[in-house]
Amino acid sequence: MVEVELNKIIIDEKRAEQLILLKEKRGERILPIVIGIAEASSIRLKLSGFNPPRPLTHDLLKSVFESLGAELERVVIDDLNDGTFYAKLHFKNKDGQEVIVDARPSDSIALAVRTGSSIFVEEEVLDKGQLA
Repeated sequence: MVEVELNKIIIDEKRAEQLILLKEKRGERILPIVIGIAEASSIRLKLSGFNPPRPLTHDLLKSVFESLGAELERVVIDDLNDGTFYAKLHFKNKDGQEVIVDARPSDSIALAVRTGSSIFVEEEVLDKGQLA
């Protein structure tokens, strides 16, 4: 697995699909992932420091799992199939056990920016999906 960081969010409000770029932390490879406008906006709002008066969806989900005693340890983008990326949320529950939940990469990244969790990409996925 390769650790990556959010490098850029490209939002075009005239299109339904937006783009995030993940860059490997110890290298130069960049992985572009197409996401929806709602998820891109959620990520951008959090990164800008905006605190909504009421919880938005990703803030609500974070509050729910933390209230249940779980901690998001990392996000892993683990598959690319027919142009669709797949991710897993790796939680540690209140008993210290690992719980893995299937998720979209866009939602996973929105949660990672809220929790400060690391983001990883499987090597094979990074090789198949990276920008040339």
